[in-house]
Amino acid sequence: MMGFERIDSTNVADVGGKGANLGELSRLDGLRVPDGFCVTTDAFRRFMDEVPAIEARLDLLAGVKPDDHATIRTVSAGIRDLIEGAEIPDEVAAAIGEALDRLGEQGPYAVRSSATAEDLPTASFAGQQDSYLNIAGLPEVLRHVRRCWASLFTERAVTYRCRQGFDHRKVRMAVVVQRMVFPDAAGILFTADPVTSNRKVATVEAGWGLGEALVSGLVPADVYTVRDDEVLTATVATKPRLFQASPEGGTREAPVEPERRTRRVLTDAQAVRLVRLGRRVEAHFGRPQDIEWCLAGDDFFIVQSRPITTLFPVPETADQDDHIFVSVGHQQMMTDAMKPLGLSVWQLTTPRPMYEAGGRLWVDVAPMLATPAGRAGIFGMLGKSDPLVGDALRTLLDRGDLALASPAEGAGTPPVFDPPASIETDPAIVTELISQHEESVARLRHDIQGVSGPALFDFILNDLTELKRVMRDPRSLPVIMASMNAASWLNEHLEEWLGEKNAADALTQSVPHNVTSEMGLALLDVADAVRPHPDVVAFLQRVADEGRDGDGFLGELAGLPGGPEARDAIRGFLDRYGMRCPGEIDITRTRWSERPAMLVPVILANVRNFEPGAGKRHFEQGLQESRRRERELLARLRDLPDGESKAEEAKRMIDRVRTFAGYREYPKYSMITRYFIYKQALLREAGRLVRDGVLRAEDDIFFLRFDELHEVARTGAADPGLIRERRAAFRSYEALTPPRVLTSDGEAINGLHRRAGIPSGALAGLPVSAGTVEGRARVVTDMARADLEAGDILVTAFTDPSWTPLFVTVAGLVTEVGGLMTHGAVIAREYGLPAVVGVERATQRIRDGQRIRVHGTDGYVELLD
Repeated sequence: MMGFERIDSTNVADVGGKGANLGELSRLDGLRVPDGFCVTTDAFRRFMDEVPAIEARLDLLAGVKPDDHATIRTVSAGIRDLIEGAEIPDEVAAAIGEALDRLGEQGPYAVRSSATAEDLPTASFAGQQDSYLNIAGLPEVLRHVRRCWASLFTERAVTYRCRQGFDHRKVRMAVVVQRMVFPDAAGILFTADPVTSNRKVATVEAGWGLGEALVSGLVPADVYTVRDDEVLTATVATKPRLFQASPEGGTREAPVEPERRTRRVLTDAQAVRLVRLGRRVEAHFGRPQDIEWCLAGDDFFIVQSRPITTLFPVPETADQDDHIFVSVGHQQMMTDAMKPLGLSVWQLTTPRPMYEAGGRLWVDVAPMLATPAGRAGIFGMLGKSDPLVGDALRTLLDRGDLALASPAEGAGTPPVFDPPASIETDPAIVTELISQHEESVARLRHDIQGVSGPALFDFILNDLTELKRVMRDPRSLPVIMASMNAASWLNEHLEEWLGEKNAADALTQSVPHNVTSEMGLALLDVADAVRPHPDVVAFLQRVADEGRDGDGFLGELAGLPGGPEARDAIRGFLDRYGMRCPGEIDITRTRWSERPAMLVPVILANVRNFEPGAGKRHFEQGLQESRRRERELLARLRDLPDGESKAEEAKRMIDRVRTFAGYREYPKYSMITRYFIYKQALLREAGRLVRDGVLRAEDDIFFLRFDELHEVARTGAADPGLIRERRAAFRSYEALTPPRVLTSDGEAINGLHRRAGIPSGALAGLPVSAGTVEGRARVVTDMARADLEAGDILVTAFTDPSWTPLFVTVAGLVTEVGGLMTHGAVIAREYGLPAVVGVERATQRIRDGQRIRVHGTDGYVELLD
C-alpha cells in the first residue's frame, strides 16, 4: 500500500494514472485533496497470480479483434466472475486493513480504479473502469477493491484497449481508497473550453450532491464559462434530482427541493475561485486538465485531475503574441497525422515557414491579416480555394478580440501574394516544363546510386535545392494561374451572358498532359490485361480477400495462364505511378510500389465494372463532350449582341484553360517521384544502421527528423527512448481531427458555408464540378478497402492523387476537405463527375449505402433516404 504522501508522477507503474495524479495534487499548497492511499499494482499482480484459470482466459482475449463484440462480451464476463469470486491474499488484505487504520477511521470511503494506462497524456481511459462511493468497513472495501480489479475487464474497457493497441496483460490495475467527502455540490472543471478548445476559457459544470451522476451524464448541470477572473456566461439548468450517500452504503437518487431546482449552484465568486484552483493544477501538470471537484460548505475539494486528451495541440511560438494558424493539410488534401521524418522533409521542401502541432503543419497568417493588402491576398487565395477557411478567418477578424502584430513588428513575415507574370497560350511551354522535370528526376536516379552514410543526407539536401529550382521555374506558376484565371473568367462571363453556371467544368474534360487523370485511365488498361484470364482474376481475388501485403503475389502470377501478361501490366503501371499512395506528401507513407496489393481491389473493380478499352473510350468521350459543349456555347454567344466579339474572347479563354489545365497536376507528381527516390535511399541507409545495431527496426527512421537522422548516420548512435516516445505521440495524434484554423489560444475554428437557397436538411459544401447525380453513397476511409460499383457516389474525408483510380468507377464525389483547385476537384472536372467538397463531417452524416443526390453546380448534397 502507498499513502498519497509517498506518491508522485514517477509512480504511475505502481499506482496507475489516477493514483499518481492524486499524489501530485496532495502536494500542492492551498489545494484540498481528501486523504487516502493506493492499493498498488503489485498487490493486483499477486492477486491475479492466485486466480484460478485466469491465464487461459487471458490467452483467449489476446487474439480477439476489436469488432468481435460477442467474443469480447463472453470472455471478459468470465474473467470478471473469476476475479470477483476469488479471495484476496491474506497479506494483501492485512495491508489494506492497516492502511485504513492509519487514516484513523473505518469509513466511509471512495474506492476507485486506477489503471496504469489510464489518464496518461496520450491516452485517457476516463470512465473505462469503475468507482464506488460511500463504502464502509474492511470487508466492503475488500469487496469493492476486487470489483475495481474486475472492471479492468469490462466489455468497453477491453474493446477500448484493443482499439488503442494496449496489451491486456501489461495493463495493471491499482485502486485508490480515499476518504469520502459529502458535498453540497460537485462537478467538473475543464481548464480549456471543451467545445472551442480555447485554452484561456475555462468551463465549469456544477450540480447538487455527489458528482458521479453528473460525470456520467445522468443529471443536468449548470455551466459557467470563465476567462481572466470573469464569468462570461452562466447557464442554469433545471436540476430535479441529485445523488447522495445512502445510509446503507453506496449512493441513492433523491429529489431536489423545488426552490433549489433552478437556483444557481455556484456564485460568480465561487466559479472564479474554482477556476483559479484549476489554473494552479494546470500549471503544475503543464497542460489543460479535466478536474473533478466537490464543494462542502465553502471549501472546494479536488478529487481527481486528468489531462484533456481531445484538445488539438497548439503550435509553439517564441512570443506571447496572438497567432492565427491555418492547416497545411487542408490545403494539401492530407489531414492525417505525419511522422517526424515526413514533417521535416516537407518543411525542407516548402519555402514558407511552418509550425508543427499534433503531427500536422500550420502556417501563421496573422502578420498578413494585419494589413489590408495582406488580407486581400489571403482571402483572394485561401478564402477562394476553401471558403470554410475564409469564413473562419473572417469570423476571427470580425470579433475584433485579437491583437495582430503588423508585419514590421514580426520576424520573417511572409510576403504578400504577388500576381504572377502573364504568359502566352503556347502548348510548347507545358511540354518544355514537363521535359525539364523528367530530365531532372532522371539525373537524380542516376546520381544517388551508391551514395550512403552522412554523404547521402548532404546529397539529398543539395537535391532539394534542385527540386525547388525546377518547381519554381518562372513559367510554372504563371501556367497554373493562367489556367485558374481562364476558368474563373469563363464561369463568370458565361453565367452573366448565358446563365450557365460553372461552364468551365465541362470544358476541361480530357485535357492533355494531366498525369493524374491519365493514371486513373492507365489502371483501366491494367484491368484489360487481367480480365481475359479467369485464373488470374480468381488469384487476385484471393489476394484481396486475404489482405496480402508486399509484392510477393506478383511473382506467383507467373505460373498462371495469362499471369505473365497481368504481372507485366501491373509492373508497368508501378514503374510510372508506383511512387504514389494515400497521404503521399508524407515521405514515410507506404507507396504502391512497396505494397502493390493496395491496388488489387481497384483492379478487380475495374475488371467487373468496365469493358475492354474503357480507358481510351473514357478519355475520348470526355474530349468529345468538351468539344460539343464548346461548339454549343460559342454558337449561343454568337447569337448575342456583340456576339462575335464575346465568342472570340471566350474561345481564347477555352484554348487557354485547355492548354494549361493539365499541367496543374504535374509539379506534385514530379515532387512525389523525387520523394520516393529519397525514401528508397534512406531505407537502404536504415538497413545498414539496423545491421550495425544502431537502430532496432528500419522504420525507426520515420520517427526521427531529417537532421536527427543525419546525425545518427554521422555518429552511429541513436536514442531508442526518443523513438519510442515519438511512436507513442504519433499514435495519439492519429486520433485527433485537425481544425482548419487554430489560434494561439487553442481555439479551433472550422468555418461555415453561409449560403441561402439550400434545401432543408441538405448538407452544404463547395461546388467544384458541375452537374447533378443521384446514387448509392459509398463511405470509404481506406482506398485499399473500397468496394465500388458503377454509378456509386464516393464519400470520403479527402482525396489526393492516389484516389484517382476510384474516380473512373464512381458517378459523383463528396469530400469533407477540398477546394476549387485541389486534386479531387481538378480530376472530378476532368472526368465530368459532379462533386461537392468541404462538406463538414460528411463521412459521419452520410451512411454507407444511403441514397443521395449530389448537386455539383450549386454545392450541396441531399439525403434521399
